[in-house]
Amino acid sequence: MKTYNTFKINTKNVIAQLRTFTYLFGTFFITALLLASCSNNDDGDDFPIEVATPEEFKAIQDEVLEDLTQSFQFNAEDGWVNLTSENGVNIGINAGCLTLNGNAVSGQIDLDFVELFDKGNMLLTNKPTMGMLPNGDKAMLISGGEFFIEATQNGQALDTNCSIQMSIPSALTGGTDNDMTLWNGIIDEDGNLAWEEANREDGAGGPQGEGGLFVEGNQYYTFVHDFGWSNVDRFYNDPRPKTTILVDAPDGYDNTNCALYLSYDGEDTGLANLDTYSTETGLFSEHYGQIPIGLECHVIFVTEENGNWKYAIKGVTIDENETIVISEDDTNVVTESQLMNLINDLP
Repeated sequence: MKTYNTFKINTKNVIAQLRTFTYLFGTFFITALLLASCSNNDDGDDFPIEVATPEEFKAIQDEVLEDLTQSFQFNAEDGWVNLTSENGVNIGINAGCLTLNGNAVSGQIDLDFVELFDKGNMLLTNKPTMGMLPNGDKAMLISGGEFFIEATQNGQALDTNCSIQMSIPSALTGGTDNDMTLWNGIIDEDGNLAWEEANREDGAGGPQGEGGLFVEGNQYYTFVHDFGWSNVDRFYNDPRPKTTILVDAPDGYDNTNCALYLSYDGEDTGLANLDTYSTETGLFSEHYGQIPIGLECHVIFVTEENGNWKYAIKGVTIDENETIVISEDDTNVVTESQLMNLINDLP
């Protein structure tokens, strides 16, 4: 008789092992699907982020401007009034020339004054130095100071029939530059500022006489006809061939909730900005073709996040028709004073 080896299959153990295998395989499969669904976007962002609203971004810029505003009071009956700013700028105004709806005023006058001398203040208040060329294009200006003057009474803005005079220490912006002229600020419907060169009453441009600027010693002397923004400036001069550039901001940002600027290395009192945005391409542009090829500069992206400043700074050397990409990974969040120092410490 042959003897056969026999064995018994433990049915319960086999079923348990199958269940374990099925569970592990299912877990692996679901995990793989989740990882695939969380793939990075074009800017390297792992997860959706909350971006600033246009109102939040404007509010943080307005807050800086308010902090920089100096206030003075005098009476309409005081005649000629001399005021001195925190940085030593002298403002001369004839109080008897102030009007409200064409009528002379009396009583107390409130005067607000803002002075900007460095690119940190210019950037955080969205007051870059972009001057209008004769053909309507814009190019960067080097500034001897940006100024805002407004007189009010009981919250109502006043007008003036006389020039407002200012004497500005040239040492505040690196010393006297005889090429400086006076520019008037023009703010568009989106709240962005550009500069138009002031003309004399006889229609001639340039630095002499009423409506212009002249230099004496270490002072710039200006005659401003209207309240609002004015600027002591000259165009940045670089003989190299020029180009346009494009900048790709992080996902979710456009010209309503962020801004992009160019800080030229070696220039402390000039700040360019990229003032056009294409909804089709999602790119910001300096489309005037005024950026020197080979220029060493820093591209600066700013927006708001939870009441602080979110920013990215990228050093570049300009190539012809270059597209510069700023990703979410390039950004950091800092306070107002921290960002101010970062901008002013750029080369």
